[in-house]
Amino acid sequence: MTSLRQLGSSDLEVFPLALGGNVFGWTADEAQSFAVLDAYAAAGGNFVDTADVYSAWAPGNEGGESETVIGNWLAARGNRADMLIATKVGGHPQYKGLSAGTVKGGVEASLRRLRTDYVDLYYTHFDDPSVPVEEILTALDELVRAGKVRAIAASNISPERLQESLDLSDREGLARYVALQPHYSLVSRDTYEGPLQDIASRGGLAVVPYSALAKGFLTGKYRPGVQIDSPRAGAAGAYLESERGRRVLAALDEVGQERGAELATVALAWLLSRPTVAAPIASARNLEQLPALLGVADLTLTDADLAKLTAASA
Repeated sequence: MTSLRQLGSSDLEVFPLALGGNVFGWTADEAQSFAVLDAYAAAGGNFVDTADVYSAWAPGNEGGESETVIGNWLAARGNRADMLIATKVGGHPQYKGLSAGTVKGGVEASLRRLRTDYVDLYYTHFDDPSVPVEEILTALDELVRAGKVRAIAASNISPERLQESLDLSDREGLARYVALQPHYSLVSRDTYEGPLQDIASRGGLAVVPYSALAKGFLTGKYRPGVQIDSPRAGAAGAYLESERGRRVLAALDEVGQERGAELATVALAWLLSRPTVAAPIASARNLEQLPALLGVADLTLTDADLAKLTAASA
Protein backbone atom coordinates (compact mmCIF):
# COMPACT_ATOMS: atom_id res chain seq x y z
CA MET A 1 0.00 0.00 0.00
CA THR A 2 1.48 3.34 -1.06
CA SER A 3 2.02 5.65 1.89
CA LEU A 4 0.06 8.88 1.80
CA ARG A 5 1.66 12.29 2.28
CA GLN A 6 0.39 14.98 4.60
CA LEU A 7 -0.69 18.10 2.75
CA GLY A 8 1.18 20.91 4.47
CA SER A 9 -0.27 21.84 7.87
CA SER A 10 -3.70 20.39 7.04
CA ASP A 11 -5.09 17.04 8.18
CA LEU A 12 -5.46 15.94 4.53
CA GLU A 13 -3.35 12.92 3.53
CA VAL A 14 -2.88 12.52 -0.19
CA PHE A 15 -1.69 9.89 -2.64
CA PRO A 16 1.63 11.04 -4.21
CA LEU A 17 -0.04 11.61 -7.59
CA ALA A 18 -2.97 14.01 -7.95
CA LEU A 19 -5.20 12.95 -10.84
CA GLY A 20 -5.84 15.93 -13.10
CA GLY A 21 -9.49 16.42 -13.99
CA ASN A 22 -8.94 18.93 -16.82
CA VAL A 23 -9.62 16.24 -19.45
CA PHE A 24 -12.92 15.02 -17.95
CA GLY A 25 -15.81 16.26 -20.07
CA TRP A 26 -13.34 17.50 -22.69
CA THR A 27 -11.05 14.93 -24.36
CA ALA A 28 -12.46 12.15 -22.15
CA ASP A 29 -16.22 11.59 -22.19
CA GLU A 30 -18.05 10.47 -19.06
CA ALA A 31 -17.54 6.74 -19.66
CA GLN A 32 -13.78 7.17 -20.27
CA SER A 33 -13.52 9.48 -17.28
CA PHE A 34 -15.29 6.97 -15.01
CA ALA A 35 -12.89 4.23 -16.17
CA VAL A 36 -9.84 6.38 -15.38
CA LEU A 37 -11.24 7.44 -12.00
CA ASP A 38 -12.11 3.82 -11.12
CA ALA A 39 -8.60 2.62 -11.97
CA TYR A 40 -6.96 5.49 -10.08
CA ALA A 41 -9.03 4.78 -6.96
CA ALA A 42 -8.40 1.02 -7.27
CA ALA A 43 -4.64 1.74 -7.21
CA GLY A 44 -5.02 3.60 -3.91
CA GLY A 45 -5.38 7.08 -5.43
CA ASN A 46 -7.49 9.53 -3.43
CA PHE A 47 -6.59 13.04 -4.69
CA VAL A 48 -8.53 14.44 -7.67
CA ASP A 49 -7.79 17.95 -8.95
CA THR A 50 -10.30 19.97 -10.94
CA ALA A 51 -11.51 23.57 -11.39
CA ASP A 52 -14.82 25.30 -12.01
CA VAL A 53 -13.55 26.56 -15.39
CA TYR A 54 -12.70 23.08 -16.80
CA SER A 55 -13.39 22.96 -19.73
CA ALA A 56 -14.95 26.27 -20.77
CA TRP A 57 -12.40 26.58 -23.59
CA ALA A 58 -13.86 23.64 -25.53
CA PRO A 59 -16.53 24.39 -28.18
CA GLY A 60 -19.98 23.82 -26.74
CA ASN A 61 -18.78 23.80 -23.12
CA GLU A 62 -19.49 26.52 -20.59
CA GLY A 63 -17.25 25.48 -17.69
CA GLY A 64 -18.03 23.05 -14.90
CA GLU A 65 -18.06 19.96 -17.13
CA SER A 66 -15.21 18.31 -15.22
CA GLU A 67 -16.82 18.91 -11.83
CA THR A 68 -20.09 17.48 -13.15
CA VAL A 69 -18.38 14.28 -14.33
CA ILE A 70 -16.56 13.89 -11.00
CA GLY A 71 -19.77 14.57 -9.07
CA ASN A 72 -21.62 11.94 -11.08
CA TRP A 73 -18.81 9.46 -10.45
CA LEU A 74 -18.76 10.11 -6.68
CA ALA A 75 -22.54 9.66 -6.56
CA ALA A 76 -22.44 6.48 -8.66
CA ARG A 77 -19.66 4.91 -6.57
CA GLY A 78 -20.79 6.18 -3.17
CA ASN A 79 -17.17 6.88 -2.24
CA ARG A 80 -17.19 10.59 -1.40
CA ALA A 81 -15.62 10.02 2.04
CA ASP A 82 -12.68 8.13 0.51
CA MET A 83 -11.71 10.82 -1.99
CA LEU A 84 -10.08 14.22 -1.56
CA ILE A 85 -11.50 16.64 -4.11
CA ALA A 86 -9.63 19.83 -4.95
CA THR A 87 -11.29 22.49 -7.05
CA LYS A 88 -10.65 26.15 -7.84
CA VAL A 89 -12.42 29.49 -8.12
CA GLY A 90 -11.66 32.58 -10.19
CA GLY A 91 -11.57 31.36 -13.79
CA HIS A 92 -15.16 30.36 -14.60
CA PRO A 93 -16.82 32.72 -17.12
CA GLN A 94 -19.59 33.46 -14.59
CA TYR A 95 -17.28 33.65 -11.57
CA LYS A 96 -14.27 35.65 -12.69
CA GLY A 97 -11.88 37.12 -10.15
CA LEU A 98 -11.74 36.78 -6.39
CA SER A 99 -14.18 39.26 -4.88
CA ALA A 100 -15.91 37.90 -1.76
CA GLY A 101 -19.18 37.48 -3.68
CA THR A 102 -17.47 35.59 -6.49
CA VAL A 103 -15.64 33.24 -4.11
CA LYS A 104 -18.84 32.43 -2.21
CA GLY A 105 -20.99 32.10 -5.32
CA GLY A 106 -18.33 30.03 -7.02
CA VAL A 107 -18.13 27.45 -4.26
CA GLU A 108 -21.92 26.99 -4.20
CA ALA A 109 -21.91 26.31 -7.95
CA SER A 110 -19.00 23.86 -7.57
CA LEU A 111 -20.72 22.03 -4.70
CA ARG A 112 -23.86 21.58 -6.82
CA ARG A 113 -21.89 20.14 -9.74
CA LEU A 114 -19.75 17.93 -7.49
CA ARG A 115 -22.94 16.74 -5.73
CA THR A 116 -21.34 17.17 -2.32
CA ASP A 117 -21.62 19.54 0.61
CA TYR A 118 -17.90 20.20 1.06
CA VAL A 119 -14.70 20.59 -0.94
CA ASP A 120 -11.52 19.15 0.59
CA LEU A 121 -9.12 21.68 -0.91
CA TYR A 122 -10.24 24.99 -2.42
CA TYR A 123 -7.80 26.99 -4.55
CA THR A 124 -7.82 30.57 -5.72
CA HIS A 125 -7.12 29.65 -9.36
CA PHE A 126 -5.56 32.95 -10.50
CA ASP A 127 -4.69 35.73 -8.11
CA ASP A 128 -6.78 38.88 -8.53
CA PRO A 129 -4.58 41.83 -7.51
CA SER A 130 -7.59 44.16 -7.77
CA VAL A 131 -8.98 42.53 -4.60
CA PRO A 132 -7.19 43.04 -1.24
CA VAL A 133 -5.92 39.81 0.34
CA GLU A 134 -8.07 40.67 3.39
CA GLU A 135 -11.24 40.32 1.33
CA ILE A 136 -10.15 37.06 -0.30
CA LEU A 137 -9.02 35.39 2.93
CA THR A 138 -11.99 36.58 4.96
CA ALA A 139 -14.32 35.00 2.36
CA LEU A 140 -12.31 31.76 2.33
CA ASP A 141 -12.21 31.72 6.13
CA GLU A 142 -16.02 31.96 6.25
CA LEU A 143 -16.28 28.94 3.92
CA VAL A 144 -13.97 26.93 6.17
CA ARG A 145 -15.93 27.94 9.29
CA ALA A 146 -19.18 26.99 7.55
CA GLY A 147 -17.79 23.52 6.79
CA LYS A 148 -18.04 24.01 3.03
CA VAL A 149 -14.25 23.86 2.56
CA ARG A 150 -11.79 21.80 4.61
CA ALA A 151 -8.58 23.57 3.58
CA ILE A 152 -7.53 26.42 1.26
CA ALA A 153 -4.73 26.83 -1.24
CA ALA A 154 -3.41 29.20 -3.90
CA SER A 155 -2.35 28.87 -7.54
CA ASN A 156 -0.80 31.33 -10.00
CA ILE A 157 0.13 33.88 -7.34
CA SER A 158 3.14 36.17 -6.96
CA PRO A 159 5.60 35.66 -4.09
CA GLU A 160 4.64 39.06 -2.67
CA ARG A 161 0.90 38.34 -2.58
CA LEU A 162 1.46 34.83 -1.20
CA GLN A 163 3.61 36.16 1.65
CA GLU A 164 1.12 38.93 2.34
CA SER A 165 -1.68 36.34 2.50
CA LEU A 166 0.18 34.07 4.92
CA ASP A 167 1.14 37.01 7.14
CA LEU A 168 -2.47 38.21 7.24
CA SER A 169 -3.80 34.75 8.17
CA ASP A 170 -1.23 34.44 10.95
CA ARG A 171 -1.94 37.93 12.26
CA GLU A 172 -5.75 37.80 12.10
CA GLY A 173 -6.28 34.12 12.89
CA LEU A 174 -7.90 33.45 9.50
CA ALA A 175 -7.80 30.21 7.53
CA ARG A 176 -4.30 29.87 6.07
CA TYR A 177 -3.18 28.49 2.73
CA VAL A 178 -1.84 24.94 3.21
CA ALA A 179 -0.79 24.31 -0.39
CA LEU A 180 0.46 26.02 -3.51
CA GLN A 181 -0.15 24.90 -7.10
CA PRO A 182 2.55 26.39 -9.34
CA HIS A 183 3.55 25.66 -12.93
CA TYR A 184 6.54 23.36 -12.35
CA SER A 185 8.25 20.59 -14.29
CA LEU A 186 11.65 19.48 -15.58
CA VAL A 187 11.33 21.95 -18.46
CA SER A 188 9.71 24.73 -16.45
CA ARG A 189 11.54 25.44 -13.21
CA ASP A 190 11.89 29.22 -13.33
CA THR A 191 8.38 30.20 -12.17
CA TYR A 192 8.55 28.20 -8.95
CA GLU A 193 12.19 27.82 -7.93
CA GLY A 194 13.32 30.96 -6.15
CA PRO A 195 11.14 33.26 -4.02
CA LEU A 196 7.95 31.14 -4.31
CA GLN A 197 9.79 28.00 -3.25
CA ASP A 198 11.40 29.85 -0.35
CA ILE A 199 8.01 31.06 0.89
CA ALA A 200 6.43 27.61 0.51
CA SER A 201 9.31 26.04 2.41
CA ARG A 202 9.30 28.64 5.20
CA GLY A 203 5.51 28.64 5.45
CA GLY A 204 5.15 24.85 5.51
CA LEU A 205 3.07 24.76 2.32
CA ALA A 206 2.70 21.57 0.32
CA VAL A 207 3.36 22.03 -3.38
CA VAL A 208 1.12 20.39 -5.97
CA PRO A 209 2.67 21.23 -9.37
CA TYR A 210 0.52 21.55 -12.49
CA SER A 211 1.74 20.89 -16.05
CA ALA A 212 4.00 18.34 -14.35
CA LEU A 213 4.46 16.56 -17.70
CA ALA A 214 4.67 19.78 -19.74
CA LYS A 215 1.45 19.12 -21.70
CA GLY A 216 2.64 15.59 -22.49
CA PHE A 217 6.15 16.49 -23.68
CA LEU A 218 7.79 14.65 -20.77
CA THR A 219 6.06 11.39 -21.71
CA GLY A 220 8.61 11.14 -24.52
CA LYS A 221 6.02 10.77 -27.27
CA TYR A 222 7.01 14.07 -28.90
CA ARG A 223 10.13 13.47 -31.00
CA PRO A 224 11.61 15.19 -34.04
CA GLY A 225 9.54 14.24 -37.11
CA VAL A 226 6.77 12.51 -35.12
CA GLN A 227 3.19 13.75 -35.61
CA ILE A 228 0.98 13.44 -32.52
CA ASP A 229 -2.80 13.77 -32.63
CA SER A 230 -3.54 15.74 -29.47
CA PRO A 231 -5.18 19.10 -28.71
CA ARG A 232 -1.97 19.97 -26.84
CA ALA A 233 0.49 18.84 -29.53
CA GLY A 234 1.47 22.37 -30.59
CA ALA A 235 2.34 23.51 -27.07
CA ALA A 236 4.10 20.26 -26.16
CA GLY A 237 6.03 20.12 -29.42
CA ALA A 238 7.42 23.61 -28.78
CA TYR A 239 9.64 22.17 -26.04
CA LEU A 240 11.49 20.18 -28.74
CA GLU A 241 12.66 23.49 -30.22
CA SER A 242 14.64 24.36 -27.09
CA GLU A 243 18.04 22.97 -26.21
CA ARG A 244 16.84 22.45 -22.65
CA GLY A 245 13.89 20.36 -23.85
CA ARG A 246 16.18 18.11 -25.90
CA ARG A 247 18.67 17.77 -23.00
CA VAL A 248 15.89 16.79 -20.61
CA LEU A 249 14.51 14.21 -23.05
CA ALA A 250 17.97 12.63 -23.41
CA ALA A 251 18.42 12.45 -19.63
CA LEU A 252 14.94 10.96 -19.20
CA ASP A 253 15.75 8.34 -21.86
CA GLU A 254 18.91 7.33 -19.95
CA VAL A 255 17.32 7.17 -16.51
CA GLY A 256 14.18 5.48 -17.82
CA GLN A 257 16.26 2.78 -19.46
CA GLU A 258 18.35 2.20 -16.34
CA ARG A 259 15.30 2.01 -14.07
CA GLY A 260 13.04 0.16 -16.53
CA ALA A 261 10.53 2.96 -16.14
CA GLU A 262 8.41 5.05 -18.48
CA LEU A 263 9.63 8.60 -19.10
CA ALA A 264 6.49 10.09 -17.55
CA THR A 265 7.09 8.09 -14.37
CA VAL A 266 10.68 9.34 -14.15
CA ALA A 267 9.67 12.97 -14.77
CA LEU A 268 7.03 12.77 -12.02
CA ALA A 269 9.46 11.02 -9.64
CA TRP A 270 11.95 13.88 -10.11
CA LEU A 271 9.23 16.36 -9.09
CA LEU A 272 8.22 14.21 -6.13
CA SER A 273 11.83 14.27 -4.90
CA ARG A 274 11.92 18.07 -4.80
CA PRO A 275 11.71 19.79 -1.43
CA THR A 276 8.13 20.92 -0.65
CA VAL A 277 6.44 18.83 -3.40
CA ALA A 278 3.66 16.60 -2.02
CA ALA A 279 2.01 15.36 -5.22
CA PRO A 280 2.42 16.40 -8.85
CA ILE A 281 -0.73 16.61 -10.96
CA ALA A 282 -1.06 14.62 -14.18
CA SER A 283 -4.09 13.70 -16.23
CA ALA A 284 -5.01 10.62 -18.26
CA ARG A 285 -7.76 10.69 -20.86
CA ASN A 286 -7.78 6.89 -21.18
CA LEU A 287 -6.71 3.79 -19.27
CA GLU A 288 -3.59 3.34 -21.41
CA GLN A 289 -2.09 6.59 -20.11
CA LEU A 290 -2.68 5.87 -16.41
CA PRO A 291 -0.06 3.22 -15.43
CA ALA A 292 2.88 5.51 -16.24
CA LEU A 293 1.41 8.12 -13.89
CA LEU A 294 0.61 5.70 -11.06
CA GLY A 295 4.14 4.30 -11.32
CA VAL A 296 5.50 7.36 -9.51
CA ALA A 297 4.24 5.88 -6.23
CA ASP A 298 6.68 2.97 -6.57
CA LEU A 299 9.73 4.53 -8.24
CA THR A 300 12.58 5.87 -6.13
CA LEU A 301 15.31 7.55 -8.16
CA THR A 302 18.94 7.37 -7.01
CA ASP A 303 20.93 10.48 -6.12
CA ALA A 304 22.81 10.01 -9.41
CA ASP A 305 19.54 9.85 -11.38
CA LEU A 306 18.28 13.01 -9.70
CA ALA A 307 21.56 14.85 -10.28
CA LYS A 308 21.51 13.92 -13.98
CA LEU A 309 17.94 15.16 -14.44
CA THR A 310 18.52 18.32 -12.41
CA ALA A 311 21.63 19.21 -14.41
CA ALA A 312 19.92 18.55 -17.75
CA SER A 313 17.00 20.75 -16.81
CA ALA A 314 19.04 23.66 -15.42
